[in-house]
Amino acid sequence: MKIYAVGGAIRDTLMGLPVHDIDYVVVGSSVEEMIANGFRPVGKDFPVFLHPKTQAEYALARTERKTGIGYKGFHFYADPSVTLEQDLQRRDLTINAMAQEVDVDGRLCGPILDPYGGQKDLAAKVFRHVSDAFAEDPLRLLRIARFAARFPEFSVADETMLSLKAIVQAGELNALSAERIWQELARGLVASKPMHMFQVLLNTGAAKTILSPTLSVQLAQEKSREQLIAHFDSIGDALDDRCAIVLMNVPASEIRSWAECVRMPIEVRDFSEIFSDLITCIDKCHGHFQAVDVLAWLNRADVWRKPDRGQQLLNLAAKIGLNVAALIKAMRNAQALNTAEIIAGVAAEDRSNGERIGGAFELARLAAITSALQT
Repeated sequence: MKIYAVGGAIRDTLMGLPVHDIDYVVVGSSVEEMIANGFRPVGKDFPVFLHPKTQAEYALARTERKTGIGYKGFHFYADPSVTLEQDLQRRDLTINAMAQEVDVDGRLCGPILDPYGGQKDLAAKVFRHVSDAFAEDPLRLLRIARFAARFPEFSVADETMLSLKAIVQAGELNALSAERIWQELARGLVASKPMHMFQVLLNTGAAKTILSPTLSVQLAQEKSREQLIAHFDSIGDALDDRCAIVLMNVPASEIRSWAECVRMPIEVRDFSEIFSDLITCIDKCHGHFQAVDVLAWLNRADVWRKPDRGQQLLNLAAKIGLNVAALIKAMRNAQALNTAEIIAGVAAEDRSNGERIGGAFELARLAAITSALQT
């Protein structure tokens, strides 16, 4: 049997990028031989094994045949007769369909095996699919969208764009699991140029299926895209910040429903919803904040129990050029109130009444915010 490093590790090495994980393919072996050599089987859909010492994953070379809808509707065939070229042919892009042999000490050796022109497309900076089977897997559309965000200097080959559009037109995207959709979107959001991911979704027609209705409409407008690009340039690459910026003009209720559809993590969802409410508050007040509106947002953000989140939200607004100095001052004034003094100001017989205590805090915070806004 022979062992090869394949896919992203070869691509990133050629691009001079750090390699974090290596995918290994074993050619000319069987399940029985792998187990006899100490590998532990872990794959459910196809034979994948953990190396007895390094615990790295090794997969038997395999071919596949589509048997159903979606990215799970495949039958895999692994056998000692399956060649490396056959295994590479089932991969998505030519730049991910290269391999290099691994010696007994685990080091890469020999020439790079490139049966489908990956090095040529790498030099030309082109995403090109390997075979017609590409269009059978809807997950590949999201992968290319995410790759576009990571490698913004690359373009999608015309024939590959046609295949991506065919995936959308066939309704295959509806078979994707919510978890996989969010996983790919999240990885694209923290890449160097997230807007390139959204551009692929727009160009293929996938945006209407993958994104929320309002976001899909907004991204179709050039002005909105330009504004989003400018905002991305102003903030860091934290996922919650970038997600909030993308959804800043989407109603909080719509964010909630879309988050459920893609299984967005609760903390990211909440951050985005609260930021959307902040934008609504700022737009409503036109720079002249009312204390009652500010208090309502501070309560919504729960800055009393999560002060760091409140500060992060306001800092994010400041990074994209919004004047929130008054809001920051109001928040700090309200947070600085002496809890013991507020409780002491409540009649002794009412200090066990949660509603009365809560009301006292609301009045004290409102007064502190009013004072901050007036100075």
